[in-house]
Amino acid sequence: MSAFVSHTSIDCHDAFTLSEWWRAALDYEMDPADPNLPGHEECMIRDPDSGHALLFLEVEDEVLPAKRIHMDLRPRERTRDEEIRWFLEHGASEVVDHRGIYGPGSGWQVLADPEGNQFCILRSRAELARAEAQRAASAADAAVS
Repeated sequence: MSAFVSHTSIDCHDAFTLSEWWRAALDYEMDPADPNLPGHEECMIRDPDSGHALLFLEVEDEVLPAKRIHMDLRPRERTRDEEIRWFLEHGASEVVDHRGIYGPGSGWQVLADPEGNQFCILRSRAELARAEAQRAASAADAAVS
């Protein structure tokens, strides 16, 4: 079992402008179902061939942090919380816990490797699919009511 790099995140002041610059430089594409627009605080672009993705995240800090780029990891087989436990048991350290930030089961946790390089652990694809199915079922129930 292992994790895979879901995407690489880049802290910035203007997510849209920087994502557009890198999109042209790398010939990446944005998701037509979720297009990047001026004013968006998060903008993702993706390589149409490999699927590699860059996520540009706006931060409020006037001076950007030295560690502006980090990997977001998604578990292949374990849950997010199982993956976090695995990393902690193998030498990672906790930086900040954002689990539950958008309600039960949501969010991520920031960890650091033994040299202090930060990375995030996201929910697995299976967890995302379950959450989406629950949202769809709730919406269907609400429509019937």
